[in-house]
Amino acid sequence: MSTIGIVAIVIVAVLLLIALTSVKVVQQSTSRVVERLGKFNRIINSGVHFIIPIFERTREVISLKEKVADFDPQSVITKDNVTMQIDTVVYYQVTDPKLYAYGVERPMNAIENLTATTLRNIVGELELDETLTSRDTVNAKMRAILDEATDPWGIKINRVELKNILPPKDIRDAMEKQMRAERERREAILRAEGEKQSKILVAEGEKQSKILRAEADKEAQILEAEANKATLQKEAEGMAAAIRLVNEAKPSAGYLTIKGYEALEALADGNSTKLIVPSNIQDVTGLIASLAETIKNEPAKKESAKKQAASKQSLTAKVDAVKNKIKK
Repeated sequence: MSTIGIVAIVIVAVLLLIALTSVKVVQQSTSRVVERLGKFNRIINSGVHFIIPIFERTREVISLKEKVADFDPQSVITKDNVTMQIDTVVYYQVTDPKLYAYGVERPMNAIENLTATTLRNIVGELELDETLTSRDTVNAKMRAILDEATDPWGIKINRVELKNILPPKDIRDAMEKQMRAERERREAILRAEGEKQSKILVAEGEKQSKILRAEADKEAQILEAEANKATLQKEAEGMAAAIRLVNEAKPSAGYLTIKGYEALEALADGNSTKLIVPSNIQDVTGLIASLAETIKNEPAKKESAKKQAASKQSLTAKVDAVKNKIKK
């Protein structure tokens, strides 16, 4: 092979190598900075790009995706002089590749140091209890401060989270005892409230029971009184009707006398130890004898007269019984 052929092959190889090095393929969600003669020229994004060989070169690939930086625990002192360990997690994203490439040396180291100092400043203004209960406030303040500080670096801080807060062991023991005491206090309060409500409900139940029982007794007494009233009214109406019928019948003296002896017989049958005998007992005896004689001398009566005679005989027997009791 002649020298000219070898030179031609070398020239073609060099041209091919230059052509290959002038083609740059940028992946999705990445960017690259192009420098011309050592000076910033342009930003190339995803796709195929051509650069001028020898005169232009590209820097390292810059990812535009959101990243997570988990920093080591930092020693922080609270306002009430309690030293604790706090580790943070920062979510960030590159928004300007030019500022990211030329803004700060070692951006991640800068963000870590800035996070530590910001955390110390914020927690130093809070007491221990506030630090433990104000995570959202601390996160919001740190995000705002870091986002503002990293703008010149082309970095956007999306979120900042306090991952762990570790107080000293003696503080943790004291907090655990305090929490246990607080839970016991709440338990005692809840138990007392439950007993109070139980007693109130029992008292209310007894009260309602007594009220209902009293109302039931009242209703029963009212109904009994109404029944007694109705009974007395019926008895009074019956007695009035009987008296009216007797008055309408115009009873004779003999009938009234017999009724009187019936009352006297009832009095004699009683348990009383005293017996009042009327002074005209002899007249009554004579009257009874005359009535008995009259009944005996009237054998022929109508059917109604017979019934009346039978009734008078019965009355005579009752009168005899009364006389016998009186004699005794």
